Amino acid sequence: MNHSLRDLLSGLIDYAGLFPPAALDMPTAAREYAEYRESEYLWALGRFVVPVARIDEFENATEGVLPDGGWEGNDFWRLSALGGGDLSSDLNRIAEFNRKHSTPDSSTGGAIIDTIEFKAGRPDEIENATRLTPGNLTPYFEIPIGDDPAELIGKIAEFEARAKVRTGGVTADAFPSSFNLARFIKICAEEDVSFKATAGLHHPLRSVNKLTYAPDSASAMMHGFLNVFLAAAFAQNGMDVDRLVELLEEKSPEAFQFESGGVTWRDEMVVRGQLRNTRSLLAIAFGSCSFEEPIEDLKKMGLL
Repeated sequence: MNHSLRDLLSGLIDYAGLFPPAALDMPTAAREYAEYRESEYLWALGRFVVPVARIDEFENATEGVLPDGGWEGNDFWRLSALGGGDLSSDLNRIAEFNRKHSTPDSSTGGAIIDTIEFKAGRPDEIENATRLTPGNLTPYFEIPIGDDPAELIGKIAEFEARAKVRTGGVTADAFPSSFNLARFIKICAEEDVSFKATAGLHHPLRSVNKLTYAPDSASAMMHGFLNVFLAAAFAQNGMDVDRLVELLEEKSPEAFQFESGGVTWRDEMVVRGQLRNTRSLLAIAFGSCSFEEPIEDLKKMGLL
């Protein structure tokens, strides 16, 4: 695998096996995440996503699974918690979890919740939540993008938080238009707002796929994670929204060339340094209920 692809994919996939369409039970999801941490593709694995309301369940399911007390370096699990309706209660529960699991001499297994995800549709919701969130937690705000999200992204920038965009779901109408997604990415790039994506990005390139794992599942056009994260890199390089829409709608594998010095899409190129900058400062990760499906699709494309 060449260096530019590794730069683009490193730590990219937050594992959300608890959520549809996989909707695994907690013990199965935890076991699978533990297995992925032992796989040759650990370098592509991000955080384990869990609702705050299910932290007790997570602790019960991972007893004896989390790294032993005395863990060092990166030998612990990083978690992203989904907030519920009571922010104060959620923050207290997260603090309790971290006191229990994130000290080097912990006997309960090494893990830390270092990001929290909210939904927000108004600027004041973003302001109120960021004022309450402690500095050791990175807040992401899932915002609607059907209308111009500039005001919401501007408020996220003001409070040095991060954005979250829903890129799909289990129904066709859950997938945003390419224009709305391109506009979101472009504004985030202009405002220096980091973001993550969630749902609907199981496949590398834009394509028609089944919406669930049911045999009789309907199908829909889905965004590709290579399209989305390369669009972020090109947006940082100044690409306009119309051209970003074209990139997001690219379906041809031959249109992308991953080389040692960077990635080309048709007649455009982004160098490795820009890819690393994009991944560290702009396009952070995407949540997926499957870790294996994106990896297998990359193998089929000959990229892994």
